[in-house]
Amino acid sequence: MGDYNLGIGSRIEHPKYGRGVVVDMDTEFYSVWFKDGGDTRGIARDYNGITVLEKSTADVVPITIDDIKRAIREVVDEKSDLQEIVPLANRWNSGTLIIKSGDASIQPKEIPIETFFHKIIMLRDRLRVLEQNINSHKVLTDEEKVDLQQYITRIYGSLTTFNILFKNTIDQFKGAGGEK
Repeated sequence: MGDYNLGIGSRIEHPKYGRGVVVDMDTEFYSVWFKDGGDTRGIARDYNGITVLEKSTADVVPITIDDIKRAIREVVDEKSDLQEIVPLANRWNSGTLIIKSGDASIQPKEIPIETFFHKIIMLRDRLRVLEQNINSHKVLTDEEKVDLQQYITRIYGSLTTFNILFKNTIDQFKGAGGEK
């Protein structure tokens, strides 16, 4: 509907659904009641395939609670890379991780342990965000959520090898045998 800025009561014609009246709106969709179908459908505000028959001007685009929740979720997701400070065990400070191939012609790769540890913390934090997204997903069934959660628990279990790098045991990975 592009820049039409239609208000409630505006009459439109949709190429598929026929004539309708705008009965509600939010920031993304108009709710349009169609006479032919006798039902209400959401039509994207930026949809260009309609003809405006009679326009009632909207003073303000309403903001719903769902819009606010979505905005907060986007900000949290965007800032989720901001992570808590997790200390590296003292014995590894200023250490180096050396990755050496069995092929002597390939040069070993040296990585500061702090850099490697930071990557592990980022992985853990992203798994936590994934868990939150699964648990709050509106379409997944409880059974599907449990199945996906079990995969994540197994991933945590696979990562327990890296627990020696953590200064505090509370920050360590725990698999099926422990609490997250």
